[in-house]
Amino acid sequence: MVHTLQSFIGGRWQGKEAATALHSALDNRVIYHTHAEKLDFAEAVHYGRKTGIPALMKLDFQTRAQRLKALAMYLMERKEELYAISHLTGATRPDSWVDVEGGIGTLFAYASMGSRELPSSNVLHEGPAMALGKRGGFSGTHILVPRGGIAVHINAFNFPIWGLLEKFAPSFLAAMPCIGKPASATSYLTEALIRMINDSGLLPEGSLQLVIGSTGDLLDRLGGADMVTFTGSADTAAKLRSNRNLIANSVPFTAEADSLNCAILAPDVTPDDPEFDLFVKEVQREMTTKAGQKCTAVRRIIVPRQHADAVAEKLRERLAKVVVGDPSVEGVRMGALASKDQQRDVAERVAQLAQGNEILFGGAGALKLVGEGVENGAFFSPTLLLCRNALNNDAVHDVEAFGPVSTMMTYDSIDEALELAARGKGSLVSTLVTKDPATAAYAVPIAAASHGRVHVLDREASVDSTGHGSPLPQLKHGGPGRAGGGEELGGIRAVRHFLQRAAVQGSPTMLTAITGEYVRGGAVKEGDIHPFRKTFEDLAIGDSLLTHRRTVSEADIVNFGGISGDYFYMHFDEIAAKDTQFGKRIAHGYFVLSAAAGLFVSPAPGAWSGAGQLRPGQPALHHPGGNRRHHPRPPDLQAQGRPQPHRRQRPRPGRGRVGRAGDQPERRTGRQLRHPYPGVQASLNAQCQPASGAASGSACSQEQEHCEQIGRVFSVVAGKCACRQNHSCRRDCRQGAASCEIGQASFAQLVGAPDGQRERNQAADEGCKPGEAEHGCNFR
Repeated sequence: MVHTLQSFIGGRWQGKEAATALHSALDNRVIYHTHAEKLDFAEAVHYGRKTGIPALMKLDFQTRAQRLKALAMYLMERKEELYAISHLTGATRPDSWVDVEGGIGTLFAYASMGSRELPSSNVLHEGPAMALGKRGGFSGTHILVPRGGIAVHINAFNFPIWGLLEKFAPSFLAAMPCIGKPASATSYLTEALIRMINDSGLLPEGSLQLVIGSTGDLLDRLGGADMVTFTGSADTAAKLRSNRNLIANSVPFTAEADSLNCAILAPDVTPDDPEFDLFVKEVQREMTTKAGQKCTAVRRIIVPRQHADAVAEKLRERLAKVVVGDPSVEGVRMGALASKDQQRDVAERVAQLAQGNEILFGGAGALKLVGEGVENGAFFSPTLLLCRNALNNDAVHDVEAFGPVSTMMTYDSIDEALELAARGKGSLVSTLVTKDPATAAYAVPIAAASHGRVHVLDREASVDSTGHGSPLPQLKHGGPGRAGGGEELGGIRAVRHFLQRAAVQGSPTMLTAITGEYVRGGAVKEGDIHPFRKTFEDLAIGDSLLTHRRTVSEADIVNFGGISGDYFYMHFDEIAAKDTQFGKRIAHGYFVLSAAAGLFVSPAPGAWSGAGQLRPGQPALHHPGGNRRHHPRPPDLQAQGRPQPHRRQRPRPGRGRVGRAGDQPERRTGRQLRHPYPGVQASLNAQCQPASGAASGSACSQEQEHCEQIGRVFSVVAGKCACRQNHSCRRDCRQGAASCEIGQASFAQLVGAPDGQRERNQAADEGCKPGEAEHGCNFR
């Protein structure tokens, strides 16, 4: 008994009466019928809006990403059921892999990207926010929010699973209920997929509906909040795009249409190069994979005139080895076209292309099939044509035979090759095979103007290349001109296409509340508990930590220079630094960052460790009692993985800040710097105590502090110290300068300072003025 396919509308399966017969691509027997009942598209739209949207909006981006992952895992466990049905479309196992596991893999990819890049809310901040006034009270930014509409996805026959899932994944993340409409010829595979998804129970009610057969008046019922995506012929895309209701309500319409993609063999490649064989292999694979029924397949082969015969010979050899027939038979490498109608269409277009051109391979009588009962199948021979004057032949640039058919054309210069590529009037993808980076640098920007993706292939890329015809979830899929002018995939950009962008203006405090991310200048919350000691539930946007003060000293600069090996003159050469825009030396930028990090950590055990353990989408907070993981990612945690302590726009007098060496002369009071670990502080104090009977008073305190600084540099880092345990206070500048020199010489000897550095240091130290010695003189 032949099964009648059903539509899934309004939360129930509809359709019982048989209508159009659908045939197996392998032997033309009837395998399914579409249903005859007309659908109530008003019910479909109402169900999506009143049931689907509220159900999806109860979830946030992170939760929807988790649902996608769970669905992908569910489908992957049942993929063999889909492979068995896909066989009826005429696809080989590798062909079906692209459709079945490629589609499921896209769900995995968007689940991963959503978990990493989207917040645990339904507001996506497209920052950063910008100040719109001089006094800091008025700012602006952009947000992306769910549109509050439904997405209608109309798909082609060649990828009944991938074609739907690659559109469903980003629209689901964007909280848009979907109505999928597959091409009738292979709609039985899409119906099996939807039944499997529905049985999983993983999607909120109303998230996904299915239309088998005609779309009727569906497009007439859409509004401005809805969207339409289409994959198919340019003629059908033009017809749908011109729907009066879509135009009147400015309904976004995205199309992926015909595409006469090309592969260019660059003039620098010769038959003896590995790139030559890579080119031939890539073209043959694109001609025969999925029997050439790919929107990204190579239709035009552009080669240097002098290598045309060599390319033709190699291609004929490879095409002759392709076994065509029933994919279930061992050794078969190419299956059938999707239907007999498709077979007739390809034959007609090959006849058009053959006028004035040569058929190098294929044609009548060239097809030898393997398998039982395949004589009535929709098979077509791989066909290679040659056009020797492509600049004067419009057909090779306008007619697309959607099957295993490609036309080779010759050129005399790289500019002519690029001109031929552009004659396709906009394509999804082009491949440039070259071994010369200069050629790639010249050709790719030109080719990119008329192609949605440019694939550059050489021997280095070949080890990992995914190929000319493989759209990836992370990269844009779509092309200009006759390719439709649309854009799909491209990572999170695809999700943004299904969201509404709005500019928002207000105070920093209000923007913080709206975006879920702290906006500089907004209200902060200062408490007694360190943020690193709070649990996930206790963290709040605007939590602020005001740290103790840290003054950057000479010892810090020397210390950091020794550890990092960064002896850039701006940090160490006072004389040279005078001629810069700063007029004096400055601290290392990375040191300032490190010092800031040290200020806001909570060093004692029991605090969570921050960036090392906290990852977007899966934060791990360490607190007394063990490790605890929380989902989803809090919106106030930045991509770096740790809460960002609030930094005031302007430091208030008497409050802590991180300064730069050289910003202002150090005027110290003799108060000892306190190390966060008491044991280390005690050790430093022991090393830097004045000997018995040493001078006392403010000068001694200053010298003791200087001793502490020097000790940190040389006793801890270099192993030698100008400040020893029995160090006595010195007030004399020259004695202090000598101490500086000893320390510098020891340090330079250990770390290998540049030639002449010691002499420059000594010369500068000899000019040390009274009162400078206890502050470190002129350390470089």
